[in-house]
Amino acid sequence: MDPQALALNALGWVLGDEDRRMRLLALTGLTPGDLRERLGDPALLCAVLDFLCAHEPDLVAAAGALGVEPEDLAAARERLAA
Repeated sequence: MDPQALALNALGWVLGDEDRRMRLLALTGLTPGDLRERLGDPALLCAVLDFLCAHEPDLVAAAGALGVEPEDLAAARERLAA
């Protein structure tokens, strides 16, 4: 899967849960406006994947919901950062 598409799907998954969304915003310093304005920005997408990779329960849950392996999310992060 395209790393950008996977990261966007992961972002949608994160935003679908109020607690997770608030934790993402608090930990990354992003605002809802940042998310809207920078959706295609690889740095923003890396931040979302970093957020998931830093908390294994979320990483595993996101991977399951998206139909991929947790390693696929980590690999997408690496590809976006390159």
